[in-house]
Amino acid sequence: MAERFVLNETSIFGRGSRTELPKEIKARGFKKVFLVTDKGLVDCKLIDKVSEILDEAKIKYTIYSKVKPNPTIKNVLEGFEKCQKAKADVIVAVGGGSAIDTAKGISILMTNPERSDVVSLNGLSNTQNKGLPMIALPTTHGTAAEVTINYVITDEERKIKMVCVDPHDIPILAILDSELMESLPKMTAAATGLDALTHAIEGYITKAHNTMSDMFHMRAIELIFENLPKAVNEKDPKAIENMALAQYIAGMGFSNVGLGIVHSMAHQLGAVYDTPHGIANAILLPTVMRFNGEVCADRFREILCHIGRPDARDLNDQDVINTFVWKIQVLSNECGVNITVKDTGCKQEDLEMLASKAMEDPCKPGNPREVTKEDFIRLYKEAM
Repeated sequence: MAERFVLNETSIFGRGSRTELPKEIKARGFKKVFLVTDKGLVDCKLIDKVSEILDEAKIKYTIYSKVKPNPTIKNVLEGFEKCQKAKADVIVAVGGGSAIDTAKGISILMTNPERSDVVSLNGLSNTQNKGLPMIALPTTHGTAAEVTINYVITDEERKIKMVCVDPHDIPILAILDSELMESLPKMTAAATGLDALTHAIEGYITKAHNTMSDMFHMRAIELIFENLPKAVNEKDPKAIENMALAQYIAGMGFSNVGLGIVHSMAHQLGAVYDTPHGIANAILLPTVMRFNGEVCADRFREILCHIGRPDARDLNDQDVINTFVWKIQVLSNECGVNITVKDTGCKQEDLEMLASKAMEDPCKPGNPREVTKEDFIRLYKEAM
């Protein structure tokens, strides 16, 4: 069977690597930048670390900074209109997954304006044209949006998260400057790191996994277990740089093989209660992995052997599942994330509604274990 792997064109890694941005813009002949970010990065002046470099290089730019933590159709349409007015020929996204995902939506609409309803972009897309060229500088170590063919936009009217999958949206350049990640608040650092762990684990066990994706996901898992607590609690520069690498290589994998029902369930918490995506994943990951363990014990055993538990080779399947879930919970606790579904504002009477939405989520088919609506209700309840 033929297998396709899509990766972005160029990536630049290293602390301080944002200084390469003007050279890359000029080498590609771009004249006007549309800079997409969020209000938080403007208020804390983190965006200045990028805009000042553009100023020094005398590169013209227009800023759009109204991106929400769970970006909406309105964000995309408003950005699209402003990008058109700016007559930009390249988009530079600075921020976490929210800013980069919004920029991807804008990029697609700039070259496929007939899709400006945005809703039609949900799922596997059939856009005709590559998006407006885009450069991404992530400020969190979690989403890997700078290397994936996916972007997630909230439809506030229907209260669902649309997972748009489109090779035409992938940035032409990713600049991973870990210095941009060093000022992350502790909870944001923890949540985005656990988001990266969820990507790596779900990608490793998804139905479509293959040799190449396994390589990326296993190394990402190792790096996250080794570095996330130091990155979160000690702000260790080397650990943060390793987390930037870990989330990126996890993205190289899952972008090509898909995810599972941790994401199917987390998307609903984000859409309905505006729960930050990384937090939603962290809440649900242990519960869902215990559920998936029935068909994934061998994959869990492989992971355990790579994260300091070589004795897993001799454990029975149930002990492997218990140990794996325990390792995830310990990591979350070390990073200060110990909340439940109930803490998001979810109530018992909401569970059927959430389960119905999760059944329609595009990440569900990739889950290694088949799941019913009743299973979703039970899993949400267990995670409360």
